[in-house]
Amino acid sequence: MKKWVFLLFLILFLSLPFIKIGSFFEPKVVIQKYNQSEYDEIKDGSSKNTHKIEITKEQIYQGSLLLVNSEYPVHPESIKSDVINVSTHNELVREFGVIDNEIYLSKDIASRFSEMITAAEKEGVRNFSITSGYRDFEKQDMLYQEMGSAYALPAGYSEHNLGLSLDVGSTHKKMAVAPEGKWIEKNAWKFGFILRYPKDKTEVTGIQFEPWHIRYVGFPHSAIMKEKNFALEEYLDYLKEEKHISAKISGESYTITYYPVSQKRAINVKDNSHYEISGNNMDGVIVTVYE
Repeated sequence: MKKWVFLLFLILFLSLPFIKIGSFFEPKVVIQKYNQSEYDEIKDGSSKNTHKIEITKEQIYQGSLLLVNSEYPVHPESIKSDVINVSTHNELVREFGVIDNEIYLSKDIASRFSEMITAAEKEGVRNFSITSGYRDFEKQDMLYQEMGSAYALPAGYSEHNLGLSLDVGSTHKKMAVAPEGKWIEKNAWKFGFILRYPKDKTEVTGIQFEPWHIRYVGFPHSAIMKEKNFALEEYLDYLKEEKHISAKISGESYTITYYPVSQKRAINVKDNSHYEISGNNMDGVIVTVYE
């Protein structure tokens, strides 16, 4: 009997190289949609155990789900308020390099990025560097004047003006072929980041493939976008169409609701729940409740 157990174990062990281990680490997202009457019940507050919070029009332009492109520019209230010079914070940059001493990032985003790079290092991927982070309008305009519209965006129309995006390089190879680029493409969603301009979404984003440009949107949004292969434009359209969804990811539950906002209004959230509110930089806000 022991011999059979040993042989079975040996067969399983020898089979491991042929198993696609990475597939176990893809997001497992189960989404529940709601009909109009269920959405109205949530929106109007007729659900039990909820309380009202007030939303102002300014909140359309604040948060981590803001869409910035040629149609929707950055508003002054959209810019992250915790921007720092990364090179002056050794506790954040010890895991990666910066190309010069003038790389600026939101401190919150830098911390989240550092957490992600620490995870990559544990898997043997460690040659990361930040080539660009937050840019103010003046710097963005200088870049646009120097490089032209083929390689840069006008001031106010770049995600770099928000403080939510950064360009990541490899110290050894171009990101399109580097292990660092492949790791980010596969794993960034786990830490709330997305590859903002994927190869197969040029027609959607209007921007050519940029394997170095990542953007923070937060979890669970990054997981849903990964699962559904959505660019940010597609994801926001999806939420606007569905209005209210529930998602279960690795055993954790989330509810996500889109609310149009034309002026100040009250919305309903569950009692004793943790929630986050982000505008979409267009016409409304998205409320994410962490169950």
